[in-house]
Amino acid sequence: MSQRLSTGGLIDRTRAMSFTFDGKRLDGLAGDTLASALLANGVRLTGRSFKYHRPRGILSAGPEEPNALVEIGKGARRDPNTRATVAELYDGLEATSQNRFPSLAFDLMAVNDWLSPFIGAGFYYKTFMWPAKFWEKVYEPIIRRAAGLGRLSGEADPDPYEKATAFCDILVIGSGPAGLQAALTAARSGARVVLADEDFAFGGRLNAEAMEIARTPAAQWAQHAVAELSAMANVRLLPRTTVFASYDSGTYAALEKVTDHMASAPSHLPRQILWRIVAKRAILAAGAIERPIAFANNDRPGVMLAGAVRAYVNRWSVSPGKSTVVFTCNNDGWRTARDLIAAGCAVEAVVDSRPAEEISALREMAGDVPVFSRAKIVNAKGGRELEAVTILTANGKQVTLEADCLAVSGGWNPAVHLTCHRRSQPVWNDTIAAFVPGDLPPGMLVTGAANGAFSTHSALVQGGEAAAKALAELGIKEGRSAVPDSEDAPYGISPLWHVGESKGRAWLDFQNDVTVKDVVQSREEGFRSVEHMKRYTTLGMATDQGKTSNVPALAVMAELTGKTIAQTGTTIFRPPYTPVAISAFTGRAMGREYRPFRLTPSHDWAKENGASFTEAGLWLRAEWYTARGENNWRQSCDREALAVRNSVGVADVSTLGKIDVKGRDAGLFLDRIYTNTMSTLAVGKVRYGLMLREDGFVMDDGTVARLGENHFVITTTTANAGLVMQHVDYCSQVHWPELDVHMVSITDRWAQFSIAGPRSRDVLLKLVDKEHDISNEAFGYMACGGISVCGGVPARLFRISFSGELAYEIAVSAAYGDSLVRAIMAAGSEFAITPYGLEALNVLRIEKGHLTGNELTGQVTAADVGLGKMVSPKKDCIGKAMSQRPALMEPDRMVLAGFRPVDPNSALSAGAHFIGLGKPAVTANDEGWMTSVCHSPLLGHSIGLGFIRNGPQRHGERVRAVDQVRGTDIEVEIVSPHFHDPQGERLRA
Repeated sequence: MSQRLSTGGLIDRTRAMSFTFDGKRLDGLAGDTLASALLANGVRLTGRSFKYHRPRGILSAGPEEPNALVEIGKGARRDPNTRATVAELYDGLEATSQNRFPSLAFDLMAVNDWLSPFIGAGFYYKTFMWPAKFWEKVYEPIIRRAAGLGRLSGEADPDPYEKATAFCDILVIGSGPAGLQAALTAARSGARVVLADEDFAFGGRLNAEAMEIARTPAAQWAQHAVAELSAMANVRLLPRTTVFASYDSGTYAALEKVTDHMASAPSHLPRQILWRIVAKRAILAAGAIERPIAFANNDRPGVMLAGAVRAYVNRWSVSPGKSTVVFTCNNDGWRTARDLIAAGCAVEAVVDSRPAEEISALREMAGDVPVFSRAKIVNAKGGRELEAVTILTANGKQVTLEADCLAVSGGWNPAVHLTCHRRSQPVWNDTIAAFVPGDLPPGMLVTGAANGAFSTHSALVQGGEAAAKALAELGIKEGRSAVPDSEDAPYGISPLWHVGESKGRAWLDFQNDVTVKDVVQSREEGFRSVEHMKRYTTLGMATDQGKTSNVPALAVMAELTGKTIAQTGTTIFRPPYTPVAISAFTGRAMGREYRPFRLTPSHDWAKENGASFTEAGLWLRAEWYTARGENNWRQSCDREALAVRNSVGVADVSTLGKIDVKGRDAGLFLDRIYTNTMSTLAVGKVRYGLMLREDGFVMDDGTVARLGENHFVITTTTANAGLVMQHVDYCSQVHWPELDVHMVSITDRWAQFSIAGPRSRDVLLKLVDKEHDISNEAFGYMACGGISVCGGVPARLFRISFSGELAYEIAVSAAYGDSLVRAIMAAGSEFAITPYGLEALNVLRIEKGHLTGNELTGQVTAADVGLGKMVSPKKDCIGKAMSQRPALMEPDRMVLAGFRPVDPNSALSAGAHFIGLGKPAVTANDEGWMTSVCHSPLLGHSIGLGFIRNGPQRHGERVRAVDQVRGTDIEVEIVSPHFHDPQGERLRA
């Protein structure tokens, strides 16, 4: 660490760390960033610019860094475009430079710099327009290969991410002097406070300055303040957390980097947390961002912002160069010279563009160092690093000084970004030559440097005042919190945006290679508004969002157009403030956790018995159960379906929506919800029901069971459970609030199993307690009632069937679901009871002609699915009037029918369209479509359900099922949709 100073800094010299950069092993210390560690090792070249691949070095010490973008990690954990200035060093860190080939020192793509006269601003729009046919085959592939900076690994992100929500009275953004004073004032008054800072060490600029607060070193005062805050129960401290967006209603988005600074993270911790912070008031104390000055070759590695140089010296005890020249147009640059000299670093000169009388009070800060007043840097010489600078003196002579570091200060821009996220416009302040917040979003206050107050004292005062104002607005009495003593030096500036006397390209946007010449060209070609200039030159469109380049570029455009900067205006910022990984927005919702999923009560048992699972709505349901010797799902499905037809099977149907409906008017309410009458249903009976939307189309089907005079249980399809619950609740509250009816979803309350097949009653007789008579005479088809099983466990029994066989559905408390299915299997063992999944369930229902979501698409009427008679003529219901529109009652509508192939060896496919024999397969000849198909092991061939014109009148007729996607054309016969037991004799046995 050749550039590490022997004393000072906030780093831990007792904890050495090793890391690599481009494969070379280097050393650092705990408390370093990657950037400070690289500078400590004398590494100046850290990257290449995007377009011209010019050598780039570290410019800043914070999130505004445009140059030092690196890849950190390897394999699936490789993180591209990471700013070295905010990457916390850890032992074993592996960093790689990017956007170069074959190496950082020797980049063949640097030939672009020689071609720069031909690929300046706007060349994209002019070059790739002709010839037009070249775009797809030549231009686009080349651009896509050249685009981007870092490389994605192409592998799935292995790290977990989390989301969290926090509520507070006051959110303080930034922990510099203003932020800490605001947090202390609010917290001491009892307010709930969240303090968030993107740095891993609270303190902001206090950690980078050699000054005192309350006669204590500034960094130490910050540590004491943080210690006090951390001891308070009403304060949440969020280090390593960037508040990157401001939204309506006091909502802020923040990204906390929980384990990014760890070589090996504990398995229980997420890598990052995306915070949603809801604050009654927010105090923005985000500080300010220093800006460079444009002059020839001002992008050389070694040209740095003066405040960053000061930070590396004071916080990280690193000298960014062996000899430094300071170039400034404001008072703050002199502090860098003073601190460099105090640290024992060589300062060759201080160059200030202001006249001597304006800087006379500052000269003592430079000691014996030569001072050039009314002077400018006109050129930075060197190749892969800075070697010398050329000074244009007040008398017009040029002086060259050898230096490997140039500390440049063009002034400071308040970090107004979050104030703009809700469309607030910043306003120009001539005093500090920068934009400051304009009309603030509701609930936001701005303080300190972010508000244009650049002295420590004024920042502390404003921080306390902002907290006091927020407390008053919230009705919280302010506690006593005195402002400590601190420096209150004036901020003087005579803005200098670019050195017009310099010859050569002067850089504004370092990352996207935008120069002063590009802005001049933009103006000459008519792109004079700031929005047009931005898009024409791509200035401010890189990952740094123009944090260091926007204002100088606006100033250049203002000079060119003869306007003031205020008249020229500015673009405003959009979230995020700094880049956010997509995985952070995703949180845990990726892979298996992509969306919420639910497990049935029998899930563990099903897993033990070889079930394969599929998603059904939000549920994971057993698709089939693989038995020994079975090689594919069809074998399993056929076996399960035949077991139900010949003996008995069991399926978990807990996922069906279940809604408890009670009240004196419950029957009347259900009459209005369903097409058929439910108020006449006898207690202890079940009725199949159809529900329409208000537009007359079928919404859902299910059953209604009457368990008591004023007690009904309705079931819905799995997919529509939530939708139906919303619908009936809305109807109750909005349409008929006068009815005495109450409902609650009980889907989760009950575990429910279908026991189907000729031996299903025999199985139940072993489970149902003896006092309950479930014989065919006492408990006939469509009966229901409360029973007990297995020696007193309360249960409900429904004799309903969707398989066409004698069947029951038995329900117990969800807590007993796993036990019940095991008891069912034990009771049915002598009958070879077989668990069956969704595939077999699909086969059974198609054979019987029952409907599911494939048929109930929201585009069919009750008549279309053959249930027109279920729309009672004696009463009204939701959707009835609309279902009688002439177009929905036309005789040639597409109506449900069954289909079987003329050739039994042909396999039907869902989605096929029906075309008349001998007719071409075109839209004009389309007569309908297939909705559901399966191979019927009972019939020995493929069968299907679908919609076809005049279906019921065409049984026995033949058409073709044409599937142009799969390339099939199969002749089929139109038949009844009831392939099995059309009279229903088996289910009534």
